[in-house]
Amino acid sequence: MDAGRIREIEQRISAIKAALQKIGAMRPGSLTCQYRNPKEGTGAFWQLSYTRNMKSRSEYVRKEMVKELQKEIAAYKRFKDLIDEWVDRSIECSQARMRLAKTQGPG
Repeated sequence: MDAGRIREIEQRISAIKAALQKIGAMRPGSLTCQYRNPKEGTGAFWQLSYTRNMKSRSEYVRKEMVKELQKEIAAYKRFKDLIDEWVDRSIECSQARMRLAKTQGPG
């Protein structure tokens, strides 16, 4: 059973690697619409906030760049999800290999 599961996991890891190669431009963060005068809802502007290398940053974003940034942020989230799954599958595969080696005995 473990040998078959190992093959399944390795195939999924290969699929993850292929999906990672297709990810284009990306960047972390969240994009929000802020208001200079929130009570009246006037003076709207877009702000990108993110943390990188333990430093928090905020950037103003032009309205015409919002759609592009939303795609980049979505790509980054997809990247992170794929990496997390890759690590999870790698751990699972390693554990399955150890179980298989234990049942087969030495050498």
